[in-house]
Amino acid sequence: MATPTSVDDYLAGLPEAPRATLEKLRKTIKAAAPEATEAISYQMPAFKLHGRFLVSFAAFKDHCSLFPASEAVIEACGDELKPFFSGKGTIRFTVDRPLPTALVKKIMKTRIGENAAVSRR
Repeated sequence: MATPTSVDDYLAGLPEAPRATLEKLRKTIKAAAPEATEAISYQMPAFKLHGRFLVSFAAFKDHCSLFPASEAVIEACGDELKPFFSGKGTIRFTVDRPLPTALVKKIMKTRIGENAAVSRR
């Protein structure tokens, strides 16, 4: 895949199944963080809030990943996250077993709270 210049470009370059899964994830993230802006970071879609990283996501050969890069997310989501957690801030899922919408919303709420706390410092 050529280096994408936008999230739309990134998604357009994917096969149908992972594209549909990540488009649903994108929609859920946008709903949970309506003020967040989209960007391409490290050649994958990312969301930033007030210039600070929130999450990124990507498709791979056999799975998709969400990267919240946060210990607070691991603590806040606990057992809900265990079936998807793959270590060091990576959440893996497949097109056959996507992340539950409620879990994505919880992840986003946690990340937004973390960003707000950093901004207040």
